[in-house]
Amino acid sequence: MFDVTALGEVLIDFTPCGVSEAGMALFEQNPGGAPANVLAAVSNLGQKPAFIGKVGDDMHGALLKDTLDRIGVDTSGMVVDPNYFTTLAFVSLKNGERSFSFARKPGADTQLTSEEINLDVVRNTKIFHCGSLSLTDEPARSATFFAVKEAKEAGAVISYDPNYRALLWKSEEEAVKHMRSMIPYADIMKISDEETVLLSGKSDPKEAAEVLLNQGVDCVIVTLGKDGALLKTKQVEVQVKGKDRKPVDTTGAGDSFWGGILSRLALNNVKPADLTEAQAEEYLKFANAVAGLCVEKRGAIPAMPTLEQVMNEL
Repeated sequence: MFDVTALGEVLIDFTPCGVSEAGMALFEQNPGGAPANVLAAVSNLGQKPAFIGKVGDDMHGALLKDTLDRIGVDTSGMVVDPNYFTTLAFVSLKNGERSFSFARKPGADTQLTSEEINLDVVRNTKIFHCGSLSLTDEPARSATFFAVKEAKEAGAVISYDPNYRALLWKSEEEAVKHMRSMIPYADIMKISDEETVLLSGKSDPKEAAEVLLNQGVDCVIVTLGKDGALLKTKQVEVQVKGKDRKPVDTTGAGDSFWGGILSRLALNNVKPADLTEAQAEEYLKFANAVAGLCVEKRGAIPAMPTLEQVMNEL
């Protein structure tokens, strides 16, 4: 039985790394992709993760598979396809904040089909997690819903973290439609303060959470940057601020935070709807510490802290 299984994109983040002697920008090849980042955090925190998704049969795909294998993520659900190239993201950093350009026309991650889903993995996991980048294109969109329904039927908690990347959608309207289409299946959901309006129509974090709870989500967490995070269920409302940090690279910060939350739910076998106020506060503090340590290093997967580092921090 896996603690957390995630479906979606695993890709290479080419991150700025100074300039060459000729004055040209240098990029560092960093393994990334939100679902894979979440699993890296979960693995480092001592739980058992599995990945479902597709890479190309190329140098980048090989690096990604090796990376996940090395950090203890089960890759029996990873498909290597010679017909498509592994998805690449080029990151530009200004004052530690990121913007993206994608090489994904189409990228291998968008080409996962329902037939390629490893159902042994899907049906044997405590928590099944997905994002919204697998909803941008067919056939991955249908494959995502297929896997979510199978996991839910098998008793998994469904976790959803919509990640808005404007460049990957034809229009904002299309993004809103497809990003919201997963809400009815989600038991626990994370949105950032930048995504509240897109997902709920409300800009205020508490109002946004309320809208999503009324649509059937059991637990909503809104990340608030330097103000930490707000957790809301029908019974509980808790906000916990993080420590002040000097960020080196915010890539993977939200994913590391989410890995922290999911790892605690899996460890304690807690259903999101049943969280007590004390648990909510404890989990948020834990996840804030995970994210805080992550932003102090470069890259996403390589920056994920260990359980020991997080406990020392707390």
